[in-house]
Amino acid sequence: MTRKITFLGLGAMGSALARAALAANLDVTVWNRTPTRAEPLVAQGATAAADSSSAIATTDLIVICLLDYPSVRAVLDAAGATLRGKTILNLTNGTPEQARGLAAWAEAEGADYLDGGIMAIPPMIGRPETLILTSGSAAAQATAHDVLASFGSSRYLGGDPGHAALYDLALLTAMYGMFGGYLQGTALLRADGIAAADFVEMAQAWLTAMQASLPEMARQIDAADYGRNVASNLAMQDAAYVNLIDASRARKLSTDLIEPMQRLLQKAVATGRGGHDIGSMAELIPLD
Repeated sequence: MTRKITFLGLGAMGSALARAALAANLDVTVWNRTPTRAEPLVAQGATAAADSSSAIATTDLIVICLLDYPSVRAVLDAAGATLRGKTILNLTNGTPEQARGLAAWAEAEGADYLDGGIMAIPPMIGRPETLILTSGSAAAQATAHDVLASFGSSRYLGGDPGHAALYDLALLTAMYGMFGGYLQGTALLRADGIAAADFVEMAQAWLTAMQASLPEMARQIDAADYGRNVASNLAMQDAAYVNLIDASRARKLSTDLIEPMQRLLQKAVATGRGGHDIGSMAELIPLD
């Protein structure tokens, strides 16, 4: 018997998820506030529901991918009693607190809840390298196993429904930090007439090499041990970092992307961490 799945929300990501489920021969029902967004999926074999309540009523597993959690709650509120006994897989980006709140609400409504974070862009959905993070009800994880497999690979992070969002945001934080540094470096070169294309291969190789330091950094942070096997002490880095700022300003470039790291380096040295490795700055991030 073909598994029936309902998809609520057909933006770029929601549509990609529904297409992947169709490609896996799942029986797909779709709904979106703008009905015309369902048409390409209907042409590929999906069934369009007239409203969210009827979409939810047709299946036991509901996959949601909307703009934000208030939108999710509004759609689910409209479903009323039809949610009882259903499994909700919410792949909407949000915070751990929002995920926990929605999980508690869903449980009170008689639904099983699994939260998820999509570590991919829409064109990646359906590829093996695509990672979907999930957390929440173990029973919901089991129910959603086949549809998750159609999206790519999934990693279950345990029963706390907030953990998928927490890991999602932590990974995105690391990604945006990398992008910010790359954009600043590219701007430096472009200011002197060097094309971004002439930089990208070198940047990729350098960033890949620097990733090798992450396991040792994690060990230092977890052990609060920053003075052993120091690769590059913070006093030296603080003294050199000013050159990044000066070179940008000399080219009339904004330093908004790189000043926060300088402030943290300066604070580290001022508080006696100058002989430590860079992982030591993790302890300066919590607000006093």
